[in-house]
Amino acid sequence: MERRAFLRTAVVGAGSVALGFTMTRESLAYPAQTGPSPYGNLLPADANGIMLPQGFTSRVIARSSQTVSGTSYTWHGAPDGGACYANGTGWIYVSNAELGSGAGGVSAVRLDSNANITGAYSILSGTNRNCAGGTTPWNTWLSCEEVDRGYVYETDPFGVNPAVRRDAMGRFKHEAAAADPDRQVIYLTEDESDGGFYRFVPTTWSNLSAGTLQVLKESGGVLSWANVPDPDGSPTRTRKQVSGMKVFNGGEGAYYRNGTCFFTTKGDNRVWAYNAVNNTIAIAYDDNLTSNPPLTGVDNITGATVGDLYVAEDGGNMEICIITPDDIVAPFLRITGQSSSEIAGPAFNPAGNRLYFSSQRGTSGSSSGGITYEVTGPFRTAL
Repeated sequence: MERRAFLRTAVVGAGSVALGFTMTRESLAYPAQTGPSPYGNLLPADANGIMLPQGFTSRVIARSSQTVSGTSYTWHGAPDGGACYANGTGWIYVSNAELGSGAGGVSAVRLDSNANITGAYSILSGTNRNCAGGTTPWNTWLSCEEVDRGYVYETDPFGVNPAVRRDAMGRFKHEAAAADPDRQVIYLTEDESDGGFYRFVPTTWSNLSAGTLQVLKESGGVLSWANVPDPDGSPTRTRKQVSGMKVFNGGEGAYYRNGTCFFTTKGDNRVWAYNAVNNTIAIAYDDNLTSNPPLTGVDNITGATVGDLYVAEDGGNMEICIITPDDIVAPFLRITGQSSSEIAGPAFNPAGNRLYFSSQRGTSGSSSGGITYEVTGPFRTAL
């Protein structure tokens, strides 16, 4: 049997298998293998130090500690998780600040239909190490604190309503959130080497003030969801409360699409695919299951409507890699000259033709040197 075929059928853990078939265009074949990008090879770095495929261009939209162009607002340090929201005349990009000692929070930059910056402002402040997060179907941004017994904050990207701390979503080292409108739950990742994969079941969908926190467990290869007895996590941390909890090594980004929640774990460089319809889980990517793996240091994740996933690296080659529905993983872009940084916050504008992301520490290697970018080009709309 060829190595590729063997790897695609190998059991990689109880209840977690590498599936050996191509799925629908809305999902991925597992595990993804190194191959050519649908956009071709990367060209030499542009004036912003970014290597891109033919036809794509980049620009800087904000720099930490500097005023956002055309506004009086100073962009935050250590930009991390982000997302875009349509606002009728254009869109808004929100970005977390992964700063401690109460210096964390979330900033927003507003752009018109031609991508001109028309405003920038804060939508959350006074928090700690806001790492990743997630969007909701009712157009709020969930900002997650990556600290022991951290909180989730629900914020308003439009800057109208004050942010609200959502205690019912549990206190642990939060990383990312992904809303599943079909089952009316929100999946949550935990950045611990022995972390869990959670879901929050609101008492009323669209109201996150009350509900039940559950964690994924496994027994005899069968997955189930168990209530976390004490979501407050004190004195016993949430990941220590449920016997048989399925352990994940350093949960990072999360992205939901068409019945599947994709999430990453940095400790083993994996992208997971939790199939909520069938209640199964599989490894969509593992750098040990392909030759010459282009994707290492997996971190934030997002997707395009065509079915492609985009995974940012924390370290590695400072790349955002694409994982296509036809089982290929390849670099989409690379940031040069910033080896002491990480890429964070990848998100598409509503039209899907502009990709936003940040280099958290930029060329300086300091949280005050973060750079937020926009990439424009012929993103594919059909396979």
